[in-house]
Amino acid sequence: MIKNRPPVHPILAERAKYLRGHMTPEEKHLWYDFLRDCGYKYNRQYVLGNYIVDFYCPVLKLIIEVDGRQHYDEDARKYDEKRTAYAESFGLTVFRVTNEQIHKNFSACCFILRNKMEERRLFLSSEYS
Repeated sequence: MIKNRPPVHPILAERAKYLRGHMTPEEKHLWYDFLRDCGYKYNRQYVLGNYIVDFYCPVLKLIIEVDGRQHYDEDARKYDEKRTAYAESFGLTVFRVTNEQIHKNFSACCFILRNKMEERRLFLSSEYS
């Protein structure tokens, strides 16, 4: 659970619902072929403040963002940095994968994500011990 999470604006809730039904091919691949059955519960298209993140795991406090080409220009990078800083202000970690990584080597992408999940699990268990 995110402490002090701002209330979800109805327009963003509706947009997130729409996006869940209209995921990109890369998001679908990651969701149906890995995240849905990875051992941790993930929320798709989760609203956090004025942002909608692709995947959010409350137990691991981990956000996974799937980035397409639109994230590569300077303005998009600055916007993503702002989004990441906002998520980190809630104690969350943002991990980004690209569409290209998903296309070119999905198994390696999943391996890296699994390692990130384990890293977060270990970090959070030591933090609360």
